[in-house]
Amino acid sequence: MSHRFNSAIRSANHSRVVLASLPIPLAMLSILAVTIFAIPASAEPVRPNVVMLLADDLGYRDVGCYGGPVQTPTIDSLAAGGTRFEQFYSGCAVCSPSRATLLTGRHHIRTGVYSWIHDESQNSHLRLRETTLAEVLQDAGYATAHIGKWHLGLPTKQRKKPTPDQHGFDYWFATWNNAEPSHRNPNNFIRNGTPVGKLQGYSCQLVADEAIGWMKRHHDSKASQPFFLNVWFHEPHAPIAAPDNIVQKYGKTQDKGAVYSGTIDNTDSAIARLLKQLDELNVADNTLIIYASDNGSYRSDRVGNLRGRKGVNWDGGIRVPGIFHWPGHIPADVVLNEPAGLVDVLPTVCGLLGLKRPNVHLDGSDLSPLLTRTETEFNRHQPLFWHLQRSRPIVAMRDGDYSLVGFRDYELSNNNLFQEKWIPTIKSGGYKNFELYNLREDPGQTNNLAEQHPDRVAKMRQQLLEINASIMNDAMDWHVHGPEVP
Repeated sequence: MSHRFNSAIRSANHSRVVLASLPIPLAMLSILAVTIFAIPASAEPVRPNVVMLLADDLGYRDVGCYGGPVQTPTIDSLAAGGTRFEQFYSGCAVCSPSRATLLTGRHHIRTGVYSWIHDESQNSHLRLRETTLAEVLQDAGYATAHIGKWHLGLPTKQRKKPTPDQHGFDYWFATWNNAEPSHRNPNNFIRNGTPVGKLQGYSCQLVADEAIGWMKRHHDSKASQPFFLNVWFHEPHAPIAAPDNIVQKYGKTQDKGAVYSGTIDNTDSAIARLLKQLDELNVADNTLIIYASDNGSYRSDRVGNLRGRKGVNWDGGIRVPGIFHWPGHIPADVVLNEPAGLVDVLPTVCGLLGLKRPNVHLDGSDLSPLLTRTETEFNRHQPLFWHLQRSRPIVAMRDGDYSLVGFRDYELSNNNLFQEKWIPTIKSGGYKNFELYNLREDPGQTNNLAEQHPDRVAKMRQQLLEINASIMNDAMDWHVHGPEVP
């Protein structure tokens, strides 16, 4: 019980003694006055604040609590005080689609995002018809802010596209894709539609500065209103940069591996500043924090014993850290064998906060029974599913311990940048050469079990094709339709 609340109780008890000698009508009025003034002036909101922390290209074996080489005491403390998933997955093996899945709880192709978005040459963006986590929380009375990388489509001179405020964010400070020219002194941030110009410092710390400033202003004006703060860091996505004194903890300042580690270390200290601000605002215990990465690392030495890396649908490209932290509500624990992912974030936040989910098909499931350890049994209503047109394998599905992957039965032109003219072929295309892996026994996906388990392959293949058909039925053909006009 807080000191302020104890003081209010002592004051009320003292007043009862005085009131005993007053005439009854006057005593009744005085009781009402004491009751009103005894209530704390700035009671914390009933619903928690929500803070989403997303790294960019962070590997499964980067941070300390996942056995990585980088010193990340702040992230490790979130894991130690909350629930860490040993088998957590991104929404896609590259960034834009994974972020679309995170915000909507739906497969990214349903939302209009096939691959990473290049605004100058593509019409694609996160569709306006989609209900984002920000909009769900905004409708529930939350203040909302997006800080950091966006990469879900921003307007250009040639293409008018929606901005974050049209997806539920009251305030935004963002870059269209990466920090440019690198994490050091970026010059491409936009604040609520206005370019900011060159900034001094490192991207993760600048993002933390902006988030801290927004939280302070929000607290000063509307302390009783819960908030959703969506913080998407740029690190460790290339082009990379970090302070020399941090890089030197991991090697020489010119060593790319050492700089890569330095960007993660620097981000950990930025997160520490955010958590300190939550403490200073006296809201840390009433804040749900989620930490993850948008996809696997582009460095093969940072995915552990997993196969593949960023850009492919082997587990090295899609398995990432996943931590949920909410003091007094989510216990300190590790979920070892139940796979989960970014696709589950929206339904899980709705489940934890008691909010109504969007009235659309959600590909993700509510993890709250796993997180709160209630007697309700967790049930994944649909296997986890990934699709990325340039990946080999192009599709992957995770159901329990088993992973099924498949390859394209069609060809695409040799261009790494997504071509919207491919969309009709992608929507109608099929898959072949399915492979089956038991990820509990073989996390490195080295032993294809398809020939030993033809019945399981047939069943999972049918599930995969049904999910795929549903997704492609929702898919937008940007080659035919231009950007949606806000």
